[in-house]
Amino acid sequence: MIAFIVRRTLQMLLALFGVSIVVFALIQMVDGDPIRIALGTRFDPELYQRLLERSGLDRPLLEQYFTWLGSAVTGDLGVSFRTGQPVTEMVLERLPATIQLALVALLIALIVAIPAGIISAVRSGRPVDYGVTALSQVGVSMPDFWAGVMYILVFSLTLSWLPSAGYVGLFDDPVAWVKHILLPALTVGLISGSIITRFVRSSVVEAANQDYVRTAKAKGLGEWGIIRDHVLPNAWISIVTVVGLQLGFLLGGVVVVETVFAWPGLGRLALTAVESRDFTVLQGAVLYIAAMFLVVNLVVDIVYARLDPRVRIG
Repeated sequence: MIAFIVRRTLQMLLALFGVSIVVFALIQMVDGDPIRIALGTRFDPELYQRLLERSGLDRPLLEQYFTWLGSAVTGDLGVSFRTGQPVTEMVLERLPATIQLALVALLIALIVAIPAGIISAVRSGRPVDYGVTALSQVGVSMPDFWAGVMYILVFSLTLSWLPSAGYVGLFDDPVAWVKHILLPALTVGLISGSIITRFVRSSVVEAANQDYVRTAKAKGLGEWGIIRDHVLPNAWISIVTVVGLQLGFLLGGVVVVETVFAWPGLGRLALTAVESRDFTVLQGAVLYIAAMFLVVNLVVDIVYARLDPRVRIG
C-alpha cells in the first residue's frame, strides 16, 4: 500500500509540474500589459521601467518560468501587480471560503443523490425510477447561474428567508454563516447531486445484475438485505470515483456561482485577476486549484485501493 501511495504521489507531482507549464504558457498568450494596467492614470515611463525590471517581465520567458517555479516550490508565488499583496497570502485568504462551499455543497449532493440513486435502481422501470431520472436530467441540464438567480429571487427577494449575497466566517457567527452559505451551496450541490444520482443508479443496477446477487436471491435473502450486504459494497467503487471528481470540481471554484453570490473564493479571485490582467495572481490561483484537484484525486485513488485490492496490486 505504501508503494502504491508513493507511486501515485509522484504521478501527482509530475502532473502538477505539467500544469504549471501549461498555465504559464497560456497566460503569456493573454493580451494586455499588467504593469501598464496597474499604473493606470499614474503612468510614468521611468516608474514603468523600474517595475518592469523588478517584476522580471523583461527577462526571457524560459528564465521567467524557472524563476517563478523555483519560488513557487518554496511557497512564494510572487506579488500582485494590482495590490502589491503577496499572492500566497491572497490565495490563502480565499481558500477557507472555497473549501467550506465545496464541502457543504458535496454534503447536500450526497444527501440527495445516495437515497435517490438507490431507490431509482431498486425500482428500475417503475414510475419512481422515471421520476428520479427526469429530475436528475433537469438538474444536470440546469445552468448554475440561472439556478442561483432563481434561488435569490425566491428565497431572498420574495420570501426574505436568506441573504442574497456575501460571506460570514464560520467562527465569527455560525448562524449567519449557515444563512449565507445555503443558497450558493444549494445551487452547486443540487446540480452535482443530479450527476451523482445518475452514477449511483447505474452502479447499483450493474452490481444488482451480477451472479452473486442472483445466488443471494435464490437463497431467500430479503431485497434490502441483498442491497445492503452485496450490492452496495461492490457499487461503492464507482460511486467514490464520481464523488471525488465532483469534489475536485467544487474545490476548483465555481466561478459563476461565486460571482452571482459575491462569494470570496478562489474562482472569483481568478476571475478578478483575469479582468485586471494580474498574471501573478492568476497563476497562483490556478496552481492552487490544480493542486487541490490532484490531492482529491490522490485521496480517491487511496480509497479506491482500499475498497478494491486489485487496484494497488495492478
